[in-house]
Amino acid sequence: MKLSARNQLKGIIREIKEGEINSEVNIEIAPGVWVCAQISTASVHRLELAVGKEAYAVIKTDSVMVGVDD
Repeated sequence: MKLSARNQLKGIIREIKEGEINSEVNIEIAPGVWVCAQISTASVHRLELAVGKEAYAVIKTDSVMVGVDD
């Protein structure tokens, strides 16, 4: 797999919450560090995603927001 996105975080799928249209996929990229992605439920099935399977969280963005507490 070759992608132009620089942020490719390999991990283990720990949880999949399937919805009718979209699903939430939680990938543990380091002990206690999870990345959550919302993708189509059709993609979950097409990619044959399952808890315990290795996967990549691929992040491509033009901007990153930063916030702080008041």
